[in-house]
Amino acid sequence: MSERFKSKLHQITVQYPTDYWNDSCSIEELSYAVENGAVGATTNPTIVLGVLKKEMHLWEDRIRELIAEHPTWDESALTWKLFEEIAVKAAALLRPAYDRYGGKKGRLSIQTNPAAYRNAEAVAQQAVHFDSLAPNMQVKAPVTQAGVRAIEEATYQGVSINATVSFTVPQALAVAEAVERGLNRRTAEGKAVDFMSPVCTIMVGRTDDWMKVVAKRDGIEIDPATLDWAGIACVKKAYGIYQQRGYRTRLLVAAYRHLGHASEFIGGDLVLSIPYEWQVKFNASDIEVRERMSQPVDAKIVAELYEKIPDFRRAYDEDGLSVEEFDTYGATVRTLRGFITSAHDLMAVVRDFMLPNPDVK
Repeated sequence: MSERFKSKLHQITVQYPTDYWNDSCSIEELSYAVENGAVGATTNPTIVLGVLKKEMHLWEDRIRELIAEHPTWDESALTWKLFEEIAVKAAALLRPAYDRYGGKKGRLSIQTNPAAYRNAEAVAQQAVHFDSLAPNMQVKAPVTQAGVRAIEEATYQGVSINATVSFTVPQALAVAEAVERGLNRRTAEGKAVDFMSPVCTIMVGRTDDWMKVVAKRDGIEIDPATLDWAGIACVKKAYGIYQQRGYRTRLLVAAYRHLGHASEFIGGDLVLSIPYEWQVKFNASDIEVRERMSQPVDAKIVAELYEKIPDFRRAYDEDGLSVEEFDTYGATVRTLRGFITSAHDLMAVVRDFMLPNPDVK
């Protein structure tokens, strides 16, 4: 590797339009990522819970201060305030990139309350609030039926969204169309859109996870290696449609399970949101840095997935899911349950500061 590249991931960002983000707001992990070319980062309740467990020494004094500063606040209000402050601190590390790229890069994604996935107004209102916390915020909203409406409204309000809880081609297309409606509403009123940088996540590993659950649950005989291509196939199909239609939303690939979830998208005009451990593994691997985005998934693999797993057809076909079906799709349900549980676990962390166990010295 040429000495001008600090790592394989840095090489990708220099040679191709592919961006990479740190899939965490951990200060330690984000510092490594920025050094290696990352121009963004993300949060969600699960990530923030992990950050607190890893970096509690950076936050325990602040948690106590927040409790003292707001004597009437309950654990929910305190938790969301802490959530905001963790995001803002991470956003500061990305501000140089934000300024350098005129707002198109260098953003920190902060997730709206996952429990509000059925309430478009609540998601949109929280998105607008989160957008005000720092110039370089990117706000995550779920791709549920209500979430799609919230994405349009938040976009209209000038929020750069990151659509999350998304696993399928139909979801990615619904997001792109909602963003277009929001942007068009702004331009029709003479409002600027050039500063905005919407993205739509496809949680590629969680797409694979769901296919594996379905195969096991329903007794479907299929090569296990084939299942590792389900998410990649969905991303590549969605990407082709995005490019063909000229959507102003970029795709973002998250939820990594193996190195192919990074290498298969090299060269695409999209974002790789990679957890720290997978960044380290990728940089240390012998994977050649070369363009693969334009290479389709083996037709035999797609055909086997399509023939044997009905939920792959629903994920892969443009009209495989209606917007009304987004909320009940298996991967959506599993992910929302996990995010909501993590949000409650975060509150429990704050509760332990508010009401420390009297049985323990």
